[in-house]
Amino acid sequence: MSAPQIPSETGPDHPSRMQDDLGDVMGRIARTLQEEHGDVDRTLASITAAAVDTVPGTDMASISLVIRRRVEPQAATSEQARQIDALQSEFDEGPCLDALREEQTVRVDDLASESRWPRFAGEAARRGAHSMLSFQLFTEGDNLGALNLYAREPHSFDAKSESVGQIFASHAAIALSAARQESNLRSGMDNRDLIGQAKGILMERHRLTAAQAFELLVRASSHTNRKLFDVAEELTSTGAMTID
Repeated sequence: MSAPQIPSETGPDHPSRMQDDLGDVMGRIARTLQEEHGDVDRTLASITAAAVDTVPGTDMASISLVIRRRVEPQAATSEQARQIDALQSEFDEGPCLDALREEQTVRVDDLASESRWPRFAGEAARRGAHSMLSFQLFTEGDNLGALNLYAREPHSFDAKSESVGQIFASHAAIALSAARQESNLRSGMDNRDLIGQAKGILMERHRLTAAQAFELLVRASSHTNRKLFDVAEELTSTGAMTID
């Protein structure tokens, strides 16, 4: 009886080699995402493109985000994937929503014969998606959304696809959360800069103190039922400010 074959430590299928290769891939992806500098849309596009290249069996990828308690498609590598994502929101059923609600990975081997989501599954198969993997995107205390992977053939995903996808999704969630935080910080800084410019205009024009100029901006915002930023933007771009 021959001895069992032990995978070579240098072979591509050895667990340690696979883990090292995936670590290298995730390192490159992390560096790429850092280069987006807080641009959420570009970060989403980079994540979906990298998912197709990284997770075995993937033909298309998309991301749906939780926005004001609704799940909305936000990025996709193809119009086909975007439309299939939208079906889940339309029918209020599908792997993406289950991944979010049940906080687990959802794998579908053949959408054409799937019974868990009767309306979504049949329509998705008719549109050319036959296998699917959905991963929740989350960081501690923050359910961001879901990463959805599609294949055009049934049974395209296996256990390796799931394990690689889970690692990828955890890195993607961290990158997305960081991009959102940086975007919010930049937006806040831009708002403060614009309001500061508007205050300066009022101070010079009406010989006001900084506090008086800010109070005038707040009054205009309240009386016109507009955001303070919008009032400041009008003043800095047109030189005029509507108060009543």
